[in-house]
Amino acid sequence: MTADYTRSWKIGSLKLSNPLLLAPLSGISDLPFRLLAKEQGCALVFTGMVSAEGLIRNRKKSEKLLQTCPEESPLAVQIFGARPETMAEAARVVEDMGADVLDINMGCPVRKVVQGGSGAALLKDLERARAIIQLVRKAVSIPLTLKVRTGWDEKNLNILETGRMAEECGVDALTIHGRTRAQGYGGKADWNIIARAKEHLKIPVIGNGDLTSLQAVMDFFAQTNCDGAMIGRGALGNPWIFRQALEILRGELPRAPTLKEKEAMILRHLGMVVDMRGETHGLKEFRKNIIWYTRGLRDNAHFRSRIPFWKMVSEVSEQIKEYFQKIDSPLFFT
Repeated sequence: MTADYTRSWKIGSLKLSNPLLLAPLSGISDLPFRLLAKEQGCALVFTGMVSAEGLIRNRKKSEKLLQTCPEESPLAVQIFGARPETMAEAARVVEDMGADVLDINMGCPVRKVVQGGSGAALLKDLERARAIIQLVRKAVSIPLTLKVRTGWDEKNLNILETGRMAEECGVDALTIHGRTRAQGYGGKADWNIIARAKEHLKIPVIGNGDLTSLQAVMDFFAQTNCDGAMIGRGALGNPWIFRQALEILRGELPRAPTLKEKEAMILRHLGMVVDMRGETHGLKEFRKNIIWYTRGLRDNAHFRSRIPFWKMVSEVSEQIKEYFQKIDSPLFFT
């Protein structure tokens, strides 16, 4: 049976207007980034993962990472940790702060996280994972989701066992990154494994991995019949991917952003980051975004060469305007 992606669906008690979600990207999924994705039609945005230990020990610092506003609702907050009691306490804090969904990370492959017994390390210790999920489920009333990988490595693909355990513990939806921990972020995501999990599990299944283009998103839905698609790298410098994907799902032709729209988005994003972080830190943090936004544009190498010297917002804004005016001119030749 083929899913109707033009209809609303639910994660627990939370009703979502469409199947497109923004992935929790550490160091990237800040409030401005999430707001722009939301404005382009993303149904549910996720914060980057937050340490449960850090959230409990230094709540004020962690609250800065979880800065939000009503316009981005509904918001999912992702936490990671290895101790059930700490995870449950952090979950209560997240719910008290107004999050709409709590997500537990069981897929981060980073060595520091794994060595601490959290993230993807829990794929090798499902009893500990079960204890964490059960305590967290008791601690909060908001929808609870889990983000996992297909397994630790190719010899230990335990996604179905993990998924069934999640269902038994009251998890409301499962997000599967189609890679093993051993793969990290390399190789190709295995959508077939995600599709098999969707066939066998009762809770909504959301897929993640290699959703880097409109065609990939459409192919993913056709191949897996999943309830949702979680887009990460595909949204870097391209928040329009959500709007365009929704247009295709509605049977419309996707409208590519014009150069004027790209320029306006960059300037607005820059202003939002600077307002939140201050001029010095904001400009530094925005460098990676400008590289993503100008991917594939003419003469971008010359423009990007000036990025390390940015010091003032007014100067940067003028350079952005000059660049787009130049490449939008019919007289411009590379």
